[in-house]
Amino acid sequence: MMSATLRTLVRSKSAVSRPALSTVKFSRSSSTQTQVVDNGGSYDTNFEDYKIAPGDATKREFTYLALGGARILYASAARLALMRFVASMSASSDVLALASLEVELEKIEPGMTATVKWRGKPVFVRNRTQAEIDAANAVDIASLRDQESDDDRTIKAQWLVALGVCTHLGCVPISNAGEYNGWFCPCHGSHYDTSGRIRKGPAPLNLEVPPYKFIEDDTKLLLG
Repeated sequence: MMSATLRTLVRSKSAVSRPALSTVKFSRSSSTQTQVVDNGGSYDTNFEDYKIAPGDATKREFTYLALGGARILYASAARLALMRFVASMSASSDVLALASLEVELEKIEPGMTATVKWRGKPVFVRNRTQAEIDAANAVDIASLRDQESDDDRTIKAQWLVALGVCTHLGCVPISNAGEYNGWFCPCHGSHYDTSGRIRKGPAPLNLEVPPYKFIEDDTKLLLG
């Protein structure tokens, strides 16, 4: 008898502690939605009233405007960076002034060598005598280490123009010296002839011939 009474009390308490949920239907706009209402009177709307519908024209216009503005800013920044980079790569006026050099040839006597500075390097300009020209042309090209004819190294036979840098280790050779009366590098004993070709010693190549031309009726030499 007592156990039946206890079971009845437990069942009644459970019914009170867990209120039943009811289903309520209401109409919003043209669609009917089902919402769950508890005994407290609140209901879950899933924030439907605060959502912007997909494909909203207002939202789409704002998105296009933001993306377009960002792309314009990025393109302008890239253009400015490119212009600054190109400007930094351009040579300054003092560098352009050193890019070319005029040499007055009338001041160089026959058989003598003038040394000028061009782009930070010494350049030999030699006024060769006829005997020196003939000696340079008489050399057997096949016997040379770096095979070049005298005609290949000169524009006018009278003038030999070459960089004053030994092709062995970059020393400056002495003019009108050595076994061939051309240039001699005392650092390791390289001998060059009057055409600037290596004839003896460790240097592997002939003296380099820089770009040049004759101007003002062949009275001046323009390097560069």
